Amino acid sequence: MNTHSKKRLRIATRKSPLALWQAQHVARQIATRNPGTEVELVPLRTEGDRITHVPLGKIGGKGLFVKELEYALLEGRADIAAHSIKDVPIQFPAGLHLPVILPRAEPRDAFVALGAGTLKALPERAKVGTCSLRRKCQLRAHRPDLELLDLRGNVDTRLRKLGTDGLDAIILAAAGLQRLGLAERIGELLPIDIMLPAIGQGAIGIECRENDAAIETLIAPLNHAPTATCVRAERAVNAVLGGSCQVPIAAYASIQEDRLHLRGLVGRLDGSQLLREEGYASTAEPDKLGQQIAAALLDRGAAELLASIAAGD
Repeated sequence: MNTHSKKRLRIATRKSPLALWQAQHVARQIATRNPGTEVELVPLRTEGDRITHVPLGKIGGKGLFVKELEYALLEGRADIAAHSIKDVPIQFPAGLHLPVILPRAEPRDAFVALGAGTLKALPERAKVGTCSLRRKCQLRAHRPDLELLDLRGNVDTRLRKLGTDGLDAIILAAAGLQRLGLAERIGELLPIDIMLPAIGQGAIGIECRENDAAIETLIAPLNHAPTATCVRAERAVNAVLGGSCQVPIAAYASIQEDRLHLRGLVGRLDGSQLLREEGYASTAEPDKLGQQIAAALLDRGAAELLASIAAGD
């Protein structure tokens, strides 16, 4: 395999404003580190973008946002793909992998409302928009009085529906709002104790073909080892639990004084039961810590809980 620096690099990306921002961010990072390399975006419309009227869990999950991008890599129409890590399934198609994860932005969820500035200030029985089962179960545990309504679409669409669909508030990933220059819309960053983030939330990953040494050499400097370690621990939880967006699973890792700290959560859809576990390990053992947290959740009944959700109980 030729390992000299390629002069042209094609990045597969979704067409949503946030996905394009992420791809352009990756393009700038690569161009800065590799003067003379021409970086080109290959915008693609994914199944997840086409079907916006049905919750993701009912049509196959977040992987619908990455399949077309992966086809472009496998067919040689693109060299890398830029993803929100929280949209990336645990399993990769044969021949592809995720060698690079950029520094994580804000991992927390944002509370956005027209009136009340905080979740606590929302009146009783207020209407809150979100399709995320992870967000729904934690919201119901914290504020069982709220009426939760499904809400899909890109960030702009969701913000617009806040003003037109009778919603009092919506919950979005804070990183997306910040990246799109919409940080002023954030009323509150929801505390992790109330709303444990999605696995990989706030992090951007780069997927490419395996054994493509020229491309891997080009993108390797973008990898942020601390973020990659945290994301590996979080994704290890999901790998053991077999999670997808059809089930409410959350995990968040951080590095504290050179130790890796990981929290995991599995919840009932109605918020009546939230199983939480947390632990510490060496930063050299992210997969092991993720597996331990998942095993502890399983010991406390997570398997039965997830099975009942999958069965539609």
